[in-house]
Amino acid sequence: MTSANGRTVSVHLTHGGDYLGPLGPFEVEEGWWSSVGTVTARLSAEAGVPVVVVRLVGVTGADGGSGGHTVYHAEAWDRPAGPTPRPPDAGTAALLGPAERRAAWATPEGLRAAVDWAGRALAAAGRPVTGGVEQVRTWNLSGLFRLPTAAGPVWLKVSNPAFNARESEVVALVGGVDPGLVPTVLAADPERGRVVFEEVPGEDCWDPSAGEITAMVPRLVAAQAALAADGRAAAAGLRDRTPAVLAAAVPALLDRLAGESDLTAAELAAARELAGRLPALVGELAACGIPETLVHGDFHPGNWRTGAGQDGGTGDGPVALDYADACLGHPVMDGLRPRAYVDADGWSLAAAQWARAWRERVPGSAPERALELAGPLFHLGYALRYQEFLDHIEDSERPYHEGDPAAEVRRALAAARPAAAG
Repeated sequence: MTSANGRTVSVHLTHGGDYLGPLGPFEVEEGWWSSVGTVTARLSAEAGVPVVVVRLVGVTGADGGSGGHTVYHAEAWDRPAGPTPRPPDAGTAALLGPAERRAAWATPEGLRAAVDWAGRALAAAGRPVTGGVEQVRTWNLSGLFRLPTAAGPVWLKVSNPAFNARESEVVALVGGVDPGLVPTVLAADPERGRVVFEEVPGEDCWDPSAGEITAMVPRLVAAQAALAADGRAAAAGLRDRTPAVLAAAVPALLDRLAGESDLTAAELAAARELAGRLPALVGELAACGIPETLVHGDFHPGNWRTGAGQDGGTGDGPVALDYADACLGHPVMDGLRPRAYVDADGWSLAAAQWARAWRERVPGSAPERALELAGPLFHLGYALRYQEFLDHIEDSERPYHEGDPAAEVRRALAAARPAAAG
């Protein structure tokens, strides 16, 4: 899960409303469509001015977010000396034109507004930006930029508040019980989905060691248990994704997927039968004794970061990143999330650490049973979340998630079979 194969890239370049023509195709090693660091470096070198990727406008020859041939709209930050403005042809004009549900940062004006806001906020905080912005990632869910300051680099993240958590507020909530578990927020504009974080040194844990699993999993459990015990999670105004709410939403999703996916009639019938059993499953899950609390929502190892100078500067403690999917829910959803990202030994360790941590925090609870029960609900919860993505993104970005809801329904059916057989 650490990388994807390379791909080829083409670009439609603009500046200030003028079309400057196509660039490419050229090859890049970064396979993921959302990873644009090498793309912008290549474009900036060719144009002679800083260039940023505005959004994905097309992809061929691949799916699942990586590989193939990607086409972007890119904006020259300054006017380049070489290309002469020209009218785009009708097809290109349509690609670059307005669209419903476009992300705020997926326009040249939106990009400039976000970066300008970060610059003003940092200057007001005594951390003025000292150089050019480095675009790291952009896609339908978020944009990520690295900005230099005299006191070290910071990160600007933009996301859509219409269907994501207010990340700065979630970080404050988790940081209230474990400050070292979260990145430091330097500035925030929750209404527009903007936040500036202090850079977290180290590396993302795409291939986590046993020590990293042992350090991270119980630490999140401790924070979640504390937030449940004092009532802060329930009172925080988080999106409600508790098991009962998820179970109630599944039948309507299946009705939609009957006309919008490639699920077969047999699969839909099985999924509807599973949906009918969800209320009982929710009751069994509640009987395991683990409280509903803040859920990270995407607790895979790629969102864990370890390295020197963390944990308040006293050690190498892990930091959990990316709280855009945070909600009020059952923590087993986080407990199961690493499973698809680690090998069998890593999963055995993660599950054991999660279960031990909850038994210690809630004596008499049955976390192992929760992990056994929750598989179908876990996958149906992600089917709902992926459908939420699709409902809020523009058509050109749909290849990122097209088919994901149906795929999660199939995983839910597979997870339900052992329980049904037993």
